[in-house]
Amino acid sequence: MNKELIEALDALEKEKEISKETLFEAIENSLLTACKNHFGKADNVKVEIDRETGDFLCYAEKMVVATEDEIEDPMLQITIDDAAKITKNAAVGESVNVEIKSKEFGRIATQNAKNVILQKIREEERDVIYNQYYDKEKDVATGIVQRYIGKNISINLGKADALLNESEQVKSEHFRPTERIKVYIVEVKKTNKGPRILVSRTHPELVKKLFESEVTEIKDGTVEIKSIAREAGSRSKIAVWSNNPNVDPVGACVGINGARVNSIVDELKGEKIDIVCWDENPGILIQNALSPAKIVAVFADPDEKTAKVVVPDYQLSLAIGKEGQNARLAARLTGYKIDIKSETQAKDAPGFRYEDYLDDDYDEEEYEEYEEYEENEEFEESVEGEDE
Repeated sequence: MNKELIEALDALEKEKEISKETLFEAIENSLLTACKNHFGKADNVKVEIDRETGDFLCYAEKMVVATEDEIEDPMLQITIDDAAKITKNAAVGESVNVEIKSKEFGRIATQNAKNVILQKIREEERDVIYNQYYDKEKDVATGIVQRYIGKNISINLGKADALLNESEQVKSEHFRPTERIKVYIVEVKKTNKGPRILVSRTHPELVKKLFESEVTEIKDGTVEIKSIAREAGSRSKIAVWSNNPNVDPVGACVGINGARVNSIVDELKGEKIDIVCWDENPGILIQNALSPAKIVAVFADPDEKTAKVVVPDYQLSLAIGKEGQNARLAARLTGYKIDIKSETQAKDAPGFRYEDYLDDDYDEEEYEEYEEYEENEEFEESVEGEDE
């Protein structure tokens, strides 16, 4: 019983996660390769390995001929006299199995056989690693910063290294070697040198996956992330919805004293995160998305995917945001092209007034009553109540 072989295969299977059957097949192929190198051919050679004991048998199927003169190829034929030494029932025209002693193989044939086994182990190891990380594609993994390769960063993910390209890095982030960071696995490619793993720190899905891992209600499906808009390193907006009326989706994501959202902000190196409620009504959704700005009115066109928004004069800069960031993220979050004007600007702008949306045969008295209501304090209080 070849205990050393079995023990070696068990160790390889455990360490490299390569199946023992694959390793047995590699050994069989290596012996066939050795036969071909030693004899010049191996078409009639077969190798059998006992999976339990590790014992192996290498033999060639040879045709039995009557005399030496009839032998054209010693590798394919054998005389009846020699065949009788192997099996008493040998007969001319039949085939017998002639054992091949692997010890007879030369140094070159043996070295080639060894190389075949090592090559197979390397290939299988690469395939195991590829499959392992391919299953993690479009997910978040924790890695250790190894070194900078030019402007790119090599990240060790455990059994494989990933590449964080410059285009996938947040400009404000700087990492030190051995620092642990979380990355989003964008793509896993199979190459001759092993899997090529591309990761990102700027992808919007990174924020989503971090919330899924941090917020139990998202993980179990009670709360859904409906939409995400992100400007990496600066600000993100996410719209959430609760499938349970008793669960506040925003509160669940924020956590007690902001514990949940703060842990994600820390992981993203201080990136600000706005969490708003999702609503099927585009007007309400846009109003929520422009938070923290107060909104006077929203005129949304679902067909054109456009919206005109009126805000108080003193809220215009807040609604638009620094360099237009707040309005830009709200547009991405909702999928609407948003045009924002202050109340003063809206008075003379078509499409920003209630009367622009009234039919020609509207009730004049009813509209005048609405205008009076709009000007009094009750209207202002109701709008502020909706914003809150």
